[in-house]
Formats: sequence, structure tokens, C-alpha cells
Amino acid sequence: MEYKSKYYVVKEKALPEVLLKVVEAKKLLDSERNISIQEASERVGISRSSFYKYKDDIYPFHDTAKGRTITFFIQMDDSPGYLASVLSVIANYRANILTIHQSIPVNNVATLTISTEVEEGTGDLSRMIEEIESLKPVHYVKIVSRE
Repeated sequence: MEYKSKYYVVKEKALPEVLLKVVEAKKLLDSERNISIQEASERVGISRSSFYKYKDDIYPFHDTAKGRTITFFIQMDDSPGYLASVLSVIANYRANILTIHQSIPVNNVATLTISTEVEEGTGDLSRMIEEIESLKPVHYVKIVSRE
């Protein structure tokens, strides 16, 4: 039986603390010149063995997304100008919109599927999604694929 790696997009609040600390340690190692793995691990409060166990399995979403297509699903109120506010956020983060599909609204609620291409100049996707989620007409945003 062949083993295939499975990947998931998980919100930060659902991750165990040890995984978040591994990401913190990796950031320390990237930002400071003469820091050892032992020192970075101690600073964030994990063991060196925990760092080694998970270091190849977790990356911030935006770090590995460049040059890829991200498709997300949005449910939002249907009213003039609301779609424009979502597209404005995407434009501000310099993501290239590839496709937009909006369903026929039911009970004044529309669903959108938007595919964007993430390139070198694209801003932090996590923040972009958070900003879209914070818009008044948006009910929720879900990332449905990353290619």
C-alpha cells in the first residue's frame, strides 16, 4: 500500500500549541544569525526533539503559497457594492483574480467562488482572508483548494 501525504488548511486556533511554537522557532532561526536550534527551541518553550519532530510538517500558509492558485468560497449578503468591497481587498493584496463565480442569491445571500493566483508581490494571504472575513456583508470564507 502506497502512503500519500495529505495536506490540510487549518486555522491557527485549531492547532496544538507545540506546532505554533515550532513556527515561532523557525522564524527565530530565519531572523537571527547566530542562534542555534537549541536556543530557539528554549526561547519559545519547546524541546529540541519537538522542533525536529514537526519542523518539516508545518509552515505558515503564506510562506508556501507563492506561484500557486488559491480558491476560496465566500458566503455573503447580496446587495449592490458588496462584491466590489471583497474584490477591493483582493486587489489591495495584489492577488491576481483568475475566476469569479457568483451563484444566484437565495434569501438575499450569495455564494462566491473566487480563484486567485498568488505571485511574488502578493501580500500575506492569511491577513487578506481575515480582512475579507471582517467585512460586514461576509458570513464566512473557506479556502477550498490550493494548487
